[in-house]
Amino acid sequence: MEKGEDLNSVLPYLPLLVRSSTLFWPSKVVEALKSMAKGPEHSRVNSGEVISVAICDIRSSLSLFEPLAPFSLNGYALFFDDLISWAESTKWFGEVVPALANFLLKLPSLLESHYQNADDFLGKYDIKTGLRILGPQEAGIAFLSQELIGSLLACSFFCLFLVTSRGANHLPTINFDELFASLYESYSENQGNKIKCIVHYFERISSSMPVGSVSFERKVLPLDHHPLFISYPDADAWSKSVIPLCPFEAYSLGSIEDHSTDTLQMDFANKYIGGGALHRGCAQEEICFMINPELIAGMLFFPSMADNEAIEIVGAERFSDYNGYAPSFRFSGDHADKRNVYVFSRRKTRIIAIDALCWPGTKQYALKYLLWYTNKALCGFIDQSKFGRYERLFPDMGPHEARDKDNISRNNFSLHEASSTGFETNEGISVNLMLRNSDQKSCKFLRHKESPGIVTGNWGCASFGGDLELKAIIQWLAASQALRPFISYYTCGMKALQNLGQVTQWILLHEWTIGDLWNMMVEYSSQRLKGETNLGFFAWLLPSLSKIFDLPYTC
Repeated sequence: MEKGEDLNSVLPYLPLLVRSSTLFWPSKVVEALKSMAKGPEHSRVNSGEVISVAICDIRSSLSLFEPLAPFSLNGYALFFDDLISWAESTKWFGEVVPALANFLLKLPSLLESHYQNADDFLGKYDIKTGLRILGPQEAGIAFLSQELIGSLLACSFFCLFLVTSRGANHLPTINFDELFASLYESYSENQGNKIKCIVHYFERISSSMPVGSVSFERKVLPLDHHPLFISYPDADAWSKSVIPLCPFEAYSLGSIEDHSTDTLQMDFANKYIGGGALHRGCAQEEICFMINPELIAGMLFFPSMADNEAIEIVGAERFSDYNGYAPSFRFSGDHADKRNVYVFSRRKTRIIAIDALCWPGTKQYALKYLLWYTNKALCGFIDQSKFGRYERLFPDMGPHEARDKDNISRNNFSLHEASSTGFETNEGISVNLMLRNSDQKSCKFLRHKESPGIVTGNWGCASFGGDLELKAIIQWLAASQALRPFISYYTCGMKALQNLGQVTQWILLHEWTIGDLWNMMVEYSSQRLKGETNLGFFAWLLPSLSKIFDLPYTC
């Protein structure tokens, strides 16, 4: 196992000790965990009040003297002693807490095994896959077993992760103290139900530990031209793109996570992944992290996302059902995840975390920010390995648009999707987004129906204050440029999007390209910025909606 000198090492943030490349717990921690593992009759850990004392004792044995969030220990006592039934509490302390203690006892050996075997996933490609800080501007991937994730989240429950320097290194919080503190400080039912999702996850893995793996990838769209990558396109490239728009499906009811087709599921992320999941937040991202708690593990090692970055997580299992949203969010029981398991024992659940600007106001209509949003979405949606198809379809592209395949960097993959085929293809070739003098209809053959489409919704809107109509169009442009076979969009019944299905079908009927739609969006935004129109984009684009459309509205 590599020592902690590596700047990307996660070891400085773990509660374990390291000696001669060996990880271990201090002896007092081992004694406390072994006692807890024997059950409440032996350890006396049989209530929320007592487990809060046990948390403090273990933290003291680890010399973790940073104070926990105020009222966090009161929150543990409130939840386990008052908010759940006596039967639930008895089961939790009799079965789950001993299992969590055993998870923690196994953590050193799980990490040792992980570091010995992790790079075997993609060893022949010399791609690192071990647990580490996946730092800014460095595309990288880590594969974690679900068992290792369970042990790491047990550390979060007992608040054992080191906090010092996490903020300075742009890492989000990972301990659960704020989660429980928020419950006590200003009690709300949705906060209690968030915790119920976490508790249910621990109950599930305590009775039957999953045996799959989850991969976490930082995706980067290079800001400067790079001969081996699709780089950050400028406005001119978008304006001149002749790629056809992909099919668009609009739904007024339903949710992203319940979409049945194999897709990339959008996480409307905070730049610090997870957002308020471990605080008071209960919007789309926070709910996603509660029903798929394995996503929380990424908060340990993902620093905040930059303007040209996104995060992709593949294989996270869903454990909970829910209903409601924000204040009305409620845990509604167990969820049996039926998604297929494929390469590297990961479930076919692909989650793309893409952050947005918070309350951009009128500046969101400026060209600079239209470009920011569209390239942000493109970074998340793109699969660099697929762009070799351009070379085969457009062999006359100039030397700047296509490069010798022998010069392809081994790191120039969309690591998740290329790996889904066992790395049988290696085609990350840089191309200009503008396909000069090409037949745009040929572009349709670039899209493979087997590739996952995009399932998304009102990204960057609601509490983030984005323009609903523009954000839908921006995501459509990005999905099309990324050669996705379709985009499915859930409007959540928003009135501003009631004509979304009709508008997109009209545009498709008239065979607009990406450049066509981009240019119309830029023109509208310019007028909006200058105060020359107060209309929404759809009304501005098609002023006589009721007269123009003879297509049925199917949302």
